[in-house]
Amino acid sequence: MEGKELFLMVEAISNEKDITQEDVIEALEEAMAVATKKRNNIEVRVSVDRQSGEFNTFRRWMVIEDGAQCVDDEGTEFDSELHIYQADAKGYEIDAFVEEPMESVEFGRIAAQIVKQVIIQKVREAERGVIVENFTRRVGEVVSVTVKRVDRGNVYVDMGGVDGMISRFDLIPNESVRKNDRLRAYIKEVKSTPRGAQIFLSRTVNEMMTELFAMEVPEISEGVIEIMAGARDPGLRAKLAVKAKDKRLDPIGSCIGMRGARVQAVSNELNGERVDIILWDEDPAQFVINAMAPAEVSSIVVDEEKGVMDIAVAEEQLALAIGRGGQNIKLASRLTGWRLNVMSLADADEVQAKEAQKTGEKLAEKLGVDAEVAGVLIDEGYTSLDEIAEADSDILSKIEEFDEDMVEELQDRAQDAQLVKALGDAEATEVLLTIEGVDEALAAALVYAEIDTVDAVAELSIVELLEIQDIGNDNASAVIMTARENEGWFD
Repeated sequence: MEGKELFLMVEAISNEKDITQEDVIEALEEAMAVATKKRNNIEVRVSVDRQSGEFNTFRRWMVIEDGAQCVDDEGTEFDSELHIYQADAKGYEIDAFVEEPMESVEFGRIAAQIVKQVIIQKVREAERGVIVENFTRRVGEVVSVTVKRVDRGNVYVDMGGVDGMISRFDLIPNESVRKNDRLRAYIKEVKSTPRGAQIFLSRTVNEMMTELFAMEVPEISEGVIEIMAGARDPGLRAKLAVKAKDKRLDPIGSCIGMRGARVQAVSNELNGERVDIILWDEDPAQFVINAMAPAEVSSIVVDEEKGVMDIAVAEEQLALAIGRGGQNIKLASRLTGWRLNVMSLADADEVQAKEAQKTGEKLAEKLGVDAEVAGVLIDEGYTSLDEIAEADSDILSKIEEFDEDMVEELQDRAQDAQLVKALGDAEATEVLLTIEGVDEALAAALVYAEIDTVDAVAELSIVELLEIQDIGNDNASAVIMTARENEGWFD
């Protein structure tokens, strides 16, 4: 084959398979080398001149250690037709190849068939690489696909000449999908396998919903409205938090559309999934109140240390706040990232009373005063030693039940108690740091939670330790087991 004919063939394959001409030439070089090896039982390298199209063939010997009888760990024996000792290699390093030009062989029918097979295989590999590269860049997009077949609950789709798969776990529950159906799906992952490029899609991820809204709402795609968070119970209900960069714009109304057209279009694509559009707020408490819609929140208590919020609603709002099967509270929790506890106003008052009593008892104990004095302090908003010790004495003196001498005594006791606590916390931290796996951050969190001994750590469950600090199930289990071992539980 002349050089001109060769390059015409290379160009045709390159255009047909959408791969580079260099990949085609490399595939041809390897194919010629494989055919030559099979015919002569020698190691060769074939090079195609990129200018003239001329084939150049080089015989090769692999350089191995002097005197070695085996070439590799698999026991391949030395063969003078394939290998050469380093002493005879004239300065070549071990594992390098000594080459010398040889005449390019003429191929018969069988050799030509081998060349064809290797070229086809290499072209397929290059083609697969192009597909993987192209679709890897598109991970995160929502695309339209056509259903080719449904097998064991998994749906195999055509993405425009490329096959993809939606596993049964990534399909919306109770969704009816048939051959030739047109639907949209989110590109989740792309893998290269010996059988070809595998593209995995999903219709259940949160990103599917947010991408659909970006397609339906021009203000989102233009960046005027921003999607801050999303949470889904696929096929049933979802919540979407949005905010507008321009305060004059109504982000909720824009996402809903005229007569609900925009949100309805997304809902229809998600098999009738009901979507609540809520307003995002930088204040976590207000964001949670918004996320609880359509239920109206009466009061909310935030525990930033534990990442928990206690939400109180009127009795008649309780079922609405919880939702069917806990759906509303579950989606609100996922959307906001806070653990939410919902309760009636009566239950909230009871919990608050118990917390106040508990706080009062602790404060009374630390200050050495009776419950009545501690109750007055709590009613006035002073619930900790720090607040009392650092308070303005003039303001404390204005409390009806207190005088200047009493305020001075209370603040002295609070400062003394602070010092005792600091010393105790330091000692407890040192003790806790003796447990393997406990660092200073975890020790501080344990002390804050009043877990100040090895025995107290040993008594914890994994869930309880994770509530104090999320260190992962495996680490939490290891810390607890180490504490138990230190305490002699297994002796």
